[in-house]
Amino acid sequence: MIDLNFINNSVALIDRTHHGLLSITGDDRLRFLHNQSTNNIQGLKVGEGCDTVLVNSTGRNIDLVSAYVQENQVLLLVSPHQNKPLYDWLDRYIFPFDKVAIKDVTNDYRIFTLIGEKSQDLLSEWVDNEFLNSSEFSHKIITIEDIELIITVGCNLKLTGYNLIIPQEKAHQIWDKLTAKNPILLNNEDYENLQILRGKPRVNHELTDEFNPLESGLWDAISFNKGCYIGQETIARLNTYKGVKQKLWGIKLKGSIDPEKDKIIMVEGEKVGKITSYLETELENFALGYIRTKAGDIGLKVTIGEVEGEVINIPFINHEYYEPKS
Repeated sequence: MIDLNFINNSVALIDRTHHGLLSITGDDRLRFLHNQSTNNIQGLKVGEGCDTVLVNSTGRNIDLVSAYVQENQVLLLVSPHQNKPLYDWLDRYIFPFDKVAIKDVTNDYRIFTLIGEKSQDLLSEWVDNEFLNSSEFSHKIITIEDIELIITVGCNLKLTGYNLIIPQEKAHQIWDKLTAKNPILLNNEDYENLQILRGKPRVNHELTDEFNPLESGLWDAISFNKGCYIGQETIARLNTYKGVKQKLWGIKLKGSIDPEKDKIIMVEGEKVGKITSYLETELENFALGYIRTKAGDIGLKVTIGEVEGEVINIPFINHEYYEPKS
């Protein structure tokens, strides 16, 4: 059973190759991504990155991706199995005179992620501490015993950690070097459980076209100063008029529920929302769900099925409105 506190105080290793990886190249690559997603991509320099949300024309969620700006490309780390759908979606917006090319490089690389406070110690043999302590999304090319790879600061969970993006044919050698240092080995289910505990929205759960990124608490992945992009008008209007009608929260439960049938969140007999993810651990039963803004937020007492619960904050999300500077 996963123990977030234990993992965070140690070091864990997971093969995240099932997450997709897209390469955007061409002279217009930054402008193109800037116009297709919520964050200020054109404001990034080589070696920097950010989270950004791809939304549809009405501002509804498609995917939350991490963008890493390199010298000759932007790498997009996307949700599991979303590489093909996102490739097709982005390709629709490339016009004949755009100097942009998209390539699905998911099968060319493997992605190994280290999570936990001691991940820096594990990597210090190969990577300088100044870089390991740099800001989230910082990245560079390093060499580990003649194997060239990309290292990024952050494990995409707002926890201490790092991603290693390694050419497929050399990846097994790096895996052997990492496992020789005896990290905790996690599987894909473990990583998804960590996402739930941290409150990171997942595709087909919290990230669907039923919700927009403001409702999903992804304000940190949105720039309100960048100008037009797909879905921008809707998102800007929701912020300006404080029009977010439901918000994603964590719910700590006092017992077990059946997530197949116990989906409705109630307050004093009134439906106020629905759960989107559920997880049982040795320490607690926990759910993620969208709750009507007017019903309340942190500390709200709710019922799901026959089980009582309390709304709590979750680390990954932010629900603060953006206030323009005068």
